[in-house]
Amino acid sequence: MKLAQFRTRESDKQRLGLAVGDVVCDVAELARAVKAAGSATAPWLLEVNSTLEVINRGESAAKEISGLLTSHLPPQGRGIATGYSVNEILFLPAVYPSKILAIGRNYADHAIEGGAAPPAAPLLFNKLPNSLSGHNAPIVLPEISQKVDYEAELAVVIGRRARRISEAKALDHVFGYTLINDVSARDLQFGDGQWTRGKGLDTFAPLGPFITTRDEIADVQALKIEGRLNGEVMQSSNTGKMIFPIAYLVSYLSQGMTLEPGDVIATGTPEGVGVFRDPPVLLKAGDVYEVEVEGLGMLRNPVAAEE
Repeated sequence: MKLAQFRTRESDKQRLGLAVGDVVCDVAELARAVKAAGSATAPWLLEVNSTLEVINRGESAAKEISGLLTSHLPPQGRGIATGYSVNEILFLPAVYPSKILAIGRNYADHAIEGGAAPPAAPLLFNKLPNSLSGHNAPIVLPEISQKVDYEAELAVVIGRRARRISEAKALDHVFGYTLINDVSARDLQFGDGQWTRGKGLDTFAPLGPFITTRDEIADVQALKIEGRLNGEVMQSSNTGKMIFPIAYLVSYLSQGMTLEPGDVIATGTPEGVGVFRDPPVLLKAGDVYEVEVEGLGMLRNPVAAEE
């Protein structure tokens, strides 16, 4: 299934969304419609409004949500549960994690285009919670940087606490996958000598729009990944080209830090980023960048100047 966090244009209330065909249903609203029609539903579903609550409840939670779709609803019950068009809702970040761990240079061709050797071990840095934003939310160009770049990436969402786990069992601790744009202020990243500021500015981690649960992806290391600037393909690769595959990354990170449910791992970007092009192609106000990964959907963000 595909889950999202959203609100409507009429209300600031956060909702948990479930993709049903071409629309998004409010899970709590759907659960109340099922209950009103006389069918049994798990009580927690009547008020649920976040992906993290689903993740924390374990495997049974996804099954209980799926059960809402197979419950018998009379015509009046179907009318109670609204299906929202993706164009009429405001997507929030797909999850609010306790930490966002990101991997640098995890595609050999990206390392090479920047003049670096492929790393011998995962190159780890942090994205900060203030950098989170959602699908269609603007990437805001800060006044302190003149070189803001894009990075299309697949993101992993942890489902079960992971501490010192083996690579063989690593994917058992994954809830699902989503999309992230690892927006980067290159002048700050390279000038500071470390990456926290350049990678962690406000709006620099668009995440979403949906989390696709792990059961829907047969092989996460065989997915096309693409990044498009104003409709033009800038990055095109396959997750099979990662130097360190996802199972390895989850296991590697868990050896020294506990991964908590909802934590996000950004798994690296393929070649084609703007700063290493000749001439460089950097983000400017009015641009739109799209990240698409096979089976996971598309993350779209316009670019705006700081007010």
